[in-house]
Amino acid sequence: MKRVKVFAPGTVANIGCGFDVMGLTLDGVGDMVELTLYNDKKEFDNETRMLPAATCRACTSAVKNSSGTVLPQSAEKNVVTPAIEKMVETYMEERGIKEHFYIMTEILTKIRPGSGIGSSAASSAAAVYALNILLGKPFTDEKLVDFAMEGEKLISGTAHADNVGPAILGGVVFIRGYNPTDLIRLPVPEDFYCTVVHPHIMVSTKEARDMLPESVSRKDAIRQWGNVGGFVAGLLMDDMKLLGRSVEDAIAEPYRKKFIPGYDALKAELLGAGLLGVNIAGSGPSVFALSDSRSLADRGKEIMERHFALEKIENEIYVTKVGKTGARVVE
Repeated sequence: MKRVKVFAPGTVANIGCGFDVMGLTLDGVGDMVELTLYNDKKEFDNETRMLPAATCRACTSAVKNSSGTVLPQSAEKNVVTPAIEKMVETYMEERGIKEHFYIMTEILTKIRPGSGIGSSAASSAAAVYALNILLGKPFTDEKLVDFAMEGEKLISGTAHADNVGPAILGGVVFIRGYNPTDLIRLPVPEDFYCTVVHPHIMVSTKEARDMLPESVSRKDAIRQWGNVGGFVAGLLMDDMKLLGRSVEDAIAEPYRKKFIPGYDALKAELLGAGLLGVNIAGSGPSVFALSDSRSLADRGKEIMERHFALEKIENEIYVTKVGKTGARVVE
């Protein structure tokens, strides 16, 4: 039996302008899992006989939820399962072996599902990072993103890397393209803060994706491309004002803001107070605001608290630096 404990951070996908191609890491907010690789079936059965398990041709994978958060009862519906299965299948194919693996993933702490800060991504990222360590690190961190994307595909119907990329690699990650996945880790300014409010409104990633139009106008596409370029340039040039004014979204925000009571008023107040850029985190309902100082980030928190108190919606608010570190082993 081999065992390791891994933390993977929460993330903000899209960052306004970068739908499906950009995400950033939140510092200190995330999921923790403990993954065990068993020597044989008997040992696995002794410890997991009361747990939901899924079996594919390469492995049998059990999931234990110790987080206190309600998660799917079926292992097949937990995001860690397809990520682990894909990783083990690839490991066996590349080495020409036919061994069957027995794996248990215990979820110790969990971001609230449907929060918009990478709940599904954090679990699948932590699981594949942990398994890679127990297998002797046969895969690069970039390759682990492909495996973790299988969990995103299960939950949303689409394999996208804007959450799992930063959850594994850390920092701000730009996805130049897929097939193959081409990831670019961008520089993170030293004083770069993110304030995120998670109102207790349930929005599924699939629902949020299904409501988007199949195509966009040329005008909106050009606007979006300009903002993506401006955001990347802002990071490279350490120009926070350019970065902030590039946090615009012509693709998803006009449709997804309907899920968030008073969104336009909240955004206007945050920008009026000096926050650099405000938008919807991932598929929502979380809202993020970027800033270049802790004091401004805290001011954003006060505005968010007041807004959702008036709306009578319970919430959590996180004030963090944009993290530079992704998934990692913890003691």
